[in-house]
Amino acid sequence: MSEPATRSRSRERLALVLGRAGLDLYPQPDGCRLAEAESFAADLGGSAGNIAAAMARAGARVGLLSALSADGVGEFVRARLAGLGVELELVAETRGNERTSLALAEVRAADCEVVIYRNDPADLAYRFTPAVDAALAGTSHLVVTGTSLIDAASRAAVAATMLSAREHGCRIWFDLDYRAWNWPSPEQTREVYAEAAAAAQVLVGNDEEFAVLDDDIERLAATCRARGQVMVQKRGAAGSSVFVDDGRLDSGIYPLPALKPYGSGDAFLGNLIVHLDADGDWQRAIAAASAAAAFAVSRRGCGAAMPDPAQLAAVQRDNRMQPASHWS
Repeated sequence: MSEPATRSRSRERLALVLGRAGLDLYPQPDGCRLAEAESFAADLGGSAGNIAAAMARAGARVGLLSALSADGVGEFVRARLAGLGVELELVAETRGNERTSLALAEVRAADCEVVIYRNDPADLAYRFTPAVDAALAGTSHLVVTGTSLIDAASRAAVAATMLSAREHGCRIWFDLDYRAWNWPSPEQTREVYAEAAAAAQVLVGNDEEFAVLDDDIERLAATCRARGQVMVQKRGAAGSSVFVDDGRLDSGIYPLPALKPYGSGDAFLGNLIVHLDADGDWQRAIAAASAAAAFAVSRRGCGAAMPDPAQLAAVQRDNRMQPASHWS
């Protein structure tokens, strides 16, 4: 599967990203604790929203599959997504008790508290429709994020979307995006994630997330290899690895000073897809993705912290990639 299994040159849209988009609030001044905040700065957040923003900032045509509440918070998120260039025609609007997710995240490089409110989350109201099916016919990649699987109705919608993507020849990426507090038990999580993983061509996660599927990373990689899947392992400061075909490709990190620890994974995945689609080279793609991850954690915010092509090029030009601190 190392070949560029994409059709973006004949399809109008590079990707659709399925999952949550929300409002992030950052206590000010930077470095203070939530309880000490004098004010808050706001930005787009949420894994799917951030990944879509990363791809749009990189110059790709990308749309979001989600739902937002018909209130000021939902309107804020919609406006930020649109301003970053993300297509929103397939984002539904909820008018019941559903609410767009809210996160409060400290801007601290270490000992960083993040509090997320997801009571009756609007994004779980996403449903598969004929319009989504038609859009997938003109799309090269579908990215599914794991928090979209926590509700039975949303899970059914995700399964239908993945089936449609497969029928239309889209490459399906499953970003595990695991949050333990979203799930009633590890056993249910493993069952649900295993079903979604089996329907994808590429699995993306960190060690904790992959442990949901299998406690042994090498054994999971062997399972993926037997299925003809690719596995992308994010290790944070330890770099990243891609298990593809019979081998493993490793990438180090770009040593930009980190302002906060979140946002890097979404920047990484969005840029990985954009750069892989450009020429099919996994090694160059993970290097660009690593540069994007470093840029994202060096800036406040999430959606607004995704690099454009000039900023990404500057990171790679002005900084030497360092070998990862350790490999598992």
